[in-house]
Amino acid sequence: MEFVHIDISKYIKMRKRLSYLIAGLTVVSMIACKGQTASDKSTNETTVAASTGNDPAPVHLTRDQFLKQVMNYEKNPNTWVFEGDKPCLVDFYADWCAPCRITSPILEDLAKQYAGKINFYKVDVDNEQELASVFGIQSIPTFLFCPLEGDPTISTGIANTPAATKAMFIKQIEELLLKSNAEPTI
Repeated sequence: MEFVHIDISKYIKMRKRLSYLIAGLTVVSMIACKGQTASDKSTNETTVAASTGNDPAPVHLTRDQFLKQVMNYEKNPNTWVFEGDKPCLVDFYADWCAPCRITSPILEDLAKQYAGKINFYKVDVDNEQELASVFGIQSIPTFLFCPLEGDPTISTGIANTPAATKAMFIKQIEELLLKSNAEPTI
């Protein structure tokens, strides 16, 4: 798997163009989610929570929380300035996305495994279209790896099996966030 280092200023400058793309994708996703029941929607809305710092489960971020905990792209539109106190992994997902649903329990396990070392966040691209647009999210799941120092890295997709996906995440976490060359353990 190849890692891609991003220059955040390029994505911020492309926001306007990408917002049209995201709007189109949103229409398609709304059509795909038309069968979602009211109880499904209320369950999804109640899972969005503010970070307590003590819960090892991935935290669902809103735009405002993202600006405070990951990157304030309004304050620093042309420069990546990480706002967090620990490295983080941001999962850009949607509830209707099958690979995203496969990834969710894996990230929950990893959040427990790396508790206190890495923050795990989730951003619902249907609810947070501006964030998806700013980072040029064109397919999901997409993962933003933010080290304490240096530029973030974006990775898309998952492996063929849940076990291989977990191993892939461990390798990326060790190399990109913890800067370790050690062999990953599962």
